[in-house]
Amino acid sequence: MSGLAKYLLENGYEVSGSDINDSKYIDKLRDLGAKVYIGHDEKNLPEDCVVVASTAIKENNPEMQKARRLGLTVLHRSDVLAKLSKMGKFFIGFSGTHGKTTTSGLCSYVLEKAGLKPSYVVGGMLPDIGTNAHSQDGKFFCAELDESDGTIVKYSPDVVVVNNLEADHLDFYKNGLESIIETFDKFISNLKPDAKVLINNDCKGAVQLKGRNFITYGLNNADYTAKNIEYNEDFTTFDIYYKGEFLSDMKICLKGQHNVYNSLAVFAALRESGVDTDLVKPHFATFTGMGRRFQKVCEFDGISVYDDYAHHPTEIKATLSSAKSFKGRNVIAVFQPHRYTRLANLWNDFLNAFDDVNHVVVTDVYAASETPIDGINSEKFTEALSENHSAEYIPGSIKEVAEKLLPKLKSGDIVIGLGAGTITNLGKELLSKETVNAS
Repeated sequence: MSGLAKYLLENGYEVSGSDINDSKYIDKLRDLGAKVYIGHDEKNLPEDCVVVASTAIKENNPEMQKARRLGLTVLHRSDVLAKLSKMGKFFIGFSGTHGKTTTSGLCSYVLEKAGLKPSYVVGGMLPDIGTNAHSQDGKFFCAELDESDGTIVKYSPDVVVVNNLEADHLDFYKNGLESIIETFDKFISNLKPDAKVLINNDCKGAVQLKGRNFITYGLNNADYTAKNIEYNEDFTTFDIYYKGEFLSDMKICLKGQHNVYNSLAVFAALRESGVDTDLVKPHFATFTGMGRRFQKVCEFDGISVYDDYAHHPTEIKATLSSAKSFKGRNVIAVFQPHRYTRLANLWNDFLNAFDDVNHVVVTDVYAASETPIDGINSEKFTEALSENHSAEYIPGSIKEVAEKLLPKLKSGDIVIGLGAGTITNLGKELLSKETVNAS
C-alpha cells in the first residue's frame, strides 16, 4: 500500500490514508506530502475521494463504512496497481508462492543501477536506494504480483515469472494447491497472445500450469539453467546456459540455493524483455537483498541478529539453509507463527522446517485479524517441535520475548527472527535491552 501511495504522489495525486502504527514507510510518504493518520476513524476520510484498500481492511472498518455510506468509489489495491501497469510501459511481473519480493526488487535494482530509469512497485525497500516504489520515464515497469487473495488475475504483464507454486493462503484457497493452480491458469489464459511466461521447471506446482508454451528455468532440464554453482561465505557464483549454450557467468552476494533460482529468473526475464544483459549483469553482485530478507539488523557483544519475513515452511527452510554458512556458530531461530489457519494447515511442515538451527524459540501467534482456532497455539506447537528439536516457548509481546531471550545469548550467537508480523522488532528490542543493561 505504501508503494502505491508513493507512486501516486510522484505522479501528482493528493494522497491521504491511515494505519495502525507509524513506520519508516509512513515517514517517507509524509515527506512527499501525504497526510497519514494513525488509527482508523471515519473523520480521516475526505468526502470527495477514491478509496483504496487492501484485503486486510474489512467492511466493518469505520472509514470503509463511511465510504460505502457516501457512495464513494472503493478500489482494491490490485485495481490501482493494474491501472498503473497499463500506463504505456513494458510490464515485467513476478509471481509465485515465494520469492516475489526478492525477484521484483532485484529486477528493479539492476535496471536502476544500469541507468535504465525503471518504474516499480515492490514489497520491500531496495538496498542502497531506500524505496519500495518509484515512477520514472524509462521503458520498464516492474511489480510484485500478489496471489494471496486471487487478485493476480487482474494483471497483464508483457513478461511474467512464476517463481514456484505451493499450498499457502489456505484461508482463501480452500482446496490448497489445486485452487492456486486454477487461479494461475486463469491468470495466464488472460494474458496477451505475445506475453512471455517463465516458470521454474524444478517446481512440481509450477510445471502443472497449462495454457501456452512456457520458457523454463532451473538447475537441470530447462531453457535457462544455472550450472557450476559455488557457494562461499560472502558470495555465490554460477554459470548461465541457454538451451545448452553458455550465456554468461554470474556472481551474487545473496546466500542459499533459492537465491540462485531468484537471480537466474531475473536474468532470464530481463533477457526475454530485450534488455542488454551486459548492462545489468555487474549489478547482480552488489544487490544485498530486500529489507526483511535475511537482513542483518544489529550486532552487539559478538551477537548478530537477522530479520526475515519467512512465514511459510518452505521459506523458513530456505532461509535457515543459508545459515549453514555460519560454520561453528550457535544459530537460534525465533519463530512467530503468522495466522492460526496457516499454522493449522501446515503444522507438520512447520515441524520439519527447523533442521538447520541449534535452537528454536517460538513466540505467540501473530493473528493478523484472525480469531484463534481451538487446539492451535504456540505452546502446543513447541511441545510437538521439542520431540525432535531444542525448542522453547516464550509468550508475550516481542519486547517481552527480547527481555527473556537476551540473558541466554552469548558471544558468537546468530539470532534469526522469522515471521511476517511484529517479530521484525526483535533486533530493535534486543539492542534496546542490551543498551539499558550496559548502562
